[in-house]
Amino acid sequence: MLAVFEKSVAKSPEGLKSPQSDPDLVEDGSIIDHFADLHSGSVTINLGSGGALAFSSAKQNPLSPRLFGVVDDMFCLFQGHIDNVASLKQQYGLNKTANEVVIVIEAYRTLRDRGPYPADQVVRGLHGSFAFILFDSSTKATFIAVDADGSVPIYWGTNSKEDLVLSDDVDIIKKGCGKSYAPFPKGCFFTTSGGLQSFEHPLNELKPVPRVDSQGQVCGATFKVDAESKKASGMPRVGSAANWSSNY
Repeated sequence: MLAVFEKSVAKSPEGLKSPQSDPDLVEDGSIIDHFADLHSGSVTINLGSGGALAFSSAKQNPLSPRLFGVVDDMFCLFQGHIDNVASLKQQYGLNKTANEVVIVIEAYRTLRDRGPYPADQVVRGLHGSFAFILFDSSTKATFIAVDADGSVPIYWGTNSKEDLVLSDDVDIIKKGCGKSYAPFPKGCFFTTSGGLQSFEHPLNELKPVPRVDSQGQVCGATFKVDAESKKASGMPRVGSAANWSSNY
């Protein structure tokens, strides 16, 4: 799976940008075409000013299947599995046929429209091995997460236009981003409004840690929880009907 988001939709963290130049990158939207050439039968979706998505079910691990779904202009790429599907269907009022993609979309919709609890709690409520990339075309917002163990690895990077690129195929990421990439940090989620955050340690800041390859060159950065830093308490004192999701 592959997602390319315009920098106006998803701003790449500064730590992902490598100081090393990469003259052989696949430029701009052609990374989507490159993905389609490598994966026969793939589906590509143009998100207009938001970016683009690509999905293929070929050569997937049966223990970590890929899924793609669209509900009310919300697009979701999902890989892995959720263990507590039954309880989540009940929690979000979904029918028996709902799969992981539908659950993630509904969890996001609930957070967006009602904000009954913080985003980190929404992701912590998903038990299993997973990675997902969601784009809401109605609000031009992203919602991306990887489970606490990072058992379904995806990679993210920034291309020459400073767009955010994500994929489970590291070779695709390298082709589009060169050395400006890293594994998406486990136990974390990313939103357009809040950037990268830890859902395991939501009160702590994340700090970039430069990655160095076998040739001694800096290749983007990983992000670790900074145990010494705490976020300022931002809980607004407002009525219960207010939407708090924008604060996370």
